[in-house]
This record gives sequence, structure tokens and C-alpha cells, in this order.
Amino acid sequence: MLTERPVPEDEDIIVRDRTRTTRSVVLLVDVSGSMRGERVRTAAAAVGALAGELARDNLGVIAFWSDAAVLLEPGQSVRSAELLDNLLRLPAKGLTNVAFPLQLAAKQLSQVPVRDTRVILLSDCVHNAGPDPRPLAAQLPRLDVLLDSSGEKDIELGRELAAKGLGIFRTIHTYRDVAPAISAVFAAR
Repeated sequence: MLTERPVPEDEDIIVRDRTRTTRSVVLLVDVSGSMRGERVRTAAAAVGALAGELARDNLGVIAFWSDAAVLLEPGQSVRSAELLDNLLRLPAKGLTNVAFPLQLAAKQLSQVPVRDTRVILLSDCVHNAGPDPRPLAAQLPRLDVLLDSSGEKDIELGRELAAKGLGIFRTIHTYRDVAPAISAVFAAR
């Protein structure tokens, strides 16, 4: 264009103004009996990393075992220290029902435009309570799985959930792996 007309006219100039949309992300944190000890630090690191990553977005946090507790509703203001305290107060107990928090996350995100939503599951994916979570993963707009591989784990289920949820799968070995994994999740669109 510039070789044809060295001095551009007004209609030759195109300005693109990027607008940032608010993302809505629900983090599902496994606090079942198999997630005791060092794994709690991994869960806390995930919550802290996401709270920092999504400071201007809508973050929801659901802790789960055979039941679930909503620690933060999407849209509520995030107070990182309070959120971490609430998470760490929950005793690691019970069986692992991955399906239940997927249902809760779908309900929380049902009023949000699909292109701006995702669910991140942090778990060992040793599903041993409740219905099969695969069909629920397929109903979500996007499900990314961070699998804690520091102990007992079900890698196959973790990969299947991410595939059905059109997300990515990353393994986490220690709490130090959380921030890079979350960066990878958000880099992949």
C-alpha cells in the first residue's frame, strides 16, 4: 500500500483497538483423603497462582471430596489470604467425587458467555465416588486438568477429562510446578 501511495490517506489507516474481556474461571480443588500432606501445598499454590492471574477477572473456587464446598463464587472479590485460610482449614478427608464439582462449576458458569469461561481441575483424578465424570466434562465449555502425580493418581482419567472438556492436561509433581502449568493453561486458547 505504501509503495503505491507514499503518503497514506485517512482510509488507508486501520486502527485496531483491543478490548479485554473478563474471563470466568472456576478452580476445582481436590481435598479428599488422598490429597493429604504435601499435596495441600500444591492446592494452596494453585489457588494463589490463579488468584494472582485472575485479579481482574471472575474466579470461583470449589473444594471437593465426596461432597463439595464453594469457597468463592465467581464475581466475588478475591481476598487471597482469606481464600487460602478457608482452603487450608478443610480437612483432607473422604472419597473423591469428581462429578459433583463439575456439576457445580457448570451451574456457576451457566450465565456467562461460553467463550470467556473455563474450569480448571486440580486433582489426582482417583475417582471413587459418585457418577462417571466424563459426560459432565464434555458438557463444559472448557476443562483443563492439572493432575497431582506425587502419589496415587489416575492419569488415564485425567487425560480423558481434559480431552472431553476440550482443554489441556498437565501433570504437577510439586507445588513449584503449579504456576508454570497455569501459565500453559492460559497460553493455550
